[in-house]
Amino acid sequence: MVFKSSHADLAIPEVDIWTLLFERHEKEWKDDKADTTNNMTELFIDGETGSAYNFTQLKNTALNFGKGLKSQWSWKKGDVLGIFSPNSIDYAPVAFGTLWAGGVCSTANPTYTVKELAFQMKDSKVKGIATQLAMLPTALEAAQQIGIPEDRIILIGHDRDPSGKHQHFTQLKSTSLLNLSYQTRVDPKKDLAFLVYSSGTTGLPKGVMLSHTNIVANVLQFSSAEKRSGLHCMGGQDGKGDKQLAVLPFYHVYGLTCILHATVWDGYQAIALPKFELEKACKLIQDYQVTFAYVPPPIILGFAKHPIVDRYDLSSLKWLNSGAAPLTKELVDAVWERLTIPTKQGYGLSETAPVTHMQSVLEWAKFKGSVGPLMANMEAKVVDLDGKELSVGEDGEIWVRGPNVFQGYLNRPELAKDTFSECGFFKTGDIGHSDSKGNFYITDRLKELIKYKGFQVAPAELEGILLGHSEIADACVIPAFDRERSEEVPRVYLVMKEGVPRTDEKAKELIDWVASKVAPHKQLRGGIRFIDEVPKNPSGKILRRVLKEQAKKEDRAEGPKL
Repeated sequence: MVFKSSHADLAIPEVDIWTLLFERHEKEWKDDKADTTNNMTELFIDGETGSAYNFTQLKNTALNFGKGLKSQWSWKKGDVLGIFSPNSIDYAPVAFGTLWAGGVCSTANPTYTVKELAFQMKDSKVKGIATQLAMLPTALEAAQQIGIPEDRIILIGHDRDPSGKHQHFTQLKSTSLLNLSYQTRVDPKKDLAFLVYSSGTTGLPKGVMLSHTNIVANVLQFSSAEKRSGLHCMGGQDGKGDKQLAVLPFYHVYGLTCILHATVWDGYQAIALPKFELEKACKLIQDYQVTFAYVPPPIILGFAKHPIVDRYDLSSLKWLNSGAAPLTKELVDAVWERLTIPTKQGYGLSETAPVTHMQSVLEWAKFKGSVGPLMANMEAKVVDLDGKELSVGEDGEIWVRGPNVFQGYLNRPELAKDTFSECGFFKTGDIGHSDSKGNFYITDRLKELIKYKGFQVAPAELEGILLGHSEIADACVIPAFDRERSEEVPRVYLVMKEGVPRTDEKAKELIDWVASKVAPHKQLRGGIRFIDEVPKNPSGKILRRVLKEQAKKEDRAEGPKL
């Protein structure tokens, strides 16, 4: 069956992102009204330095940068700027200025090596790169490898190049006598706004082509959904507005849409951190009286279990929203029991700009483990391995269709057949089902399912059970090859809490504990390995391939078991 959103369709305007955010006639909030009592004039605040942009400053800075691109770089519609940076409040004017000039932003993971960065920048054919001083050596070497001139590397952030060779983006201003003051016009449905790259958990990253309409649609879908969670923009209820902790990486579509764009559209103040550090995050929540945050499951895990959380007052938080990877009921319960903070969930992918499903804060307790109903203007199917439509309650691959679904993968037209169904649905590769109320539940990734004796085992399910154990800090389940059975079996890599012994006896105890809670085919026949940290990418997704490779090396070293 085809599942349709229970929410009324929204009118999606045929405008580009700049026009939506900066050229509207009315906003629900005022950007420049002085308010010394709660300091709500700023949109973006640097959590480390306190520097900030209000709406007018952001717009003017972005305009000046866009005019500088057109003047100094002879920028044309469709040209691509690479952004290689951790979170910075400068990310916003650089991205929006590029869009004003008709350009496309290729956002790159700031932890990339030279090889990884060069691959993405070459694949997306960038004309220049915006980076920070700390990452300048990597950007320069990558640029040299793919033939980008050194003067096309510009800096963002508060640090300047002491040699003076590389301009700060604010120095890139219009010097031409030509009239470059007009925005470059684009076709919102056809022209690209962002090239975000898939995480590469299963191979080389792929460029996800997101049009202006894709982002515009999802900003409006997302905003409509979150209004049901009781947020108030600047100058909202009682003259106060909500504040968010901006720890999601802006290069990732989760942070790009749900923080960078939604902040400007809805007027919720964003306190930005370049990277997540639990103690620093807790301090900012306490000092700024942060009211909500979009985070991945590893951060939820920290709030649930890390002792450092007890040092800070987090009572200002109305709720947390988890996305980017599956979240278990056990962690939702753990955060509530410890902090009395609701944890709701959403679901999406880079290819859907990203949000397709979202819980409201009113739904988190009633439908724990659910990612919520479909966003407005969306449809979904749940299908079996042959593409046959399944009914309510049946697990299968989730397919979605809507105005936020991407155009395809850059330079990879051959993937279209496997990416989209004949009727235009995007095949997410995620396994799940819907209940009778229209709430969806994500079980696992299609490619991450472990198949044992014909039965499918979902790693996320086992991880959820393990994370409910009081002695376990983190867990990752991967398939290990069992020579005796000649098939895959579940193996878990565990991070134990401080003081818990990492012994064979403890491993056997935990294996037996899991066995008492699951069906026979889900038992940990691949054993337990103790590690110091589960490898994850910056958006919080477990890098299973890293541990899969480690498992292969361990098994080769151990040899066949008799």
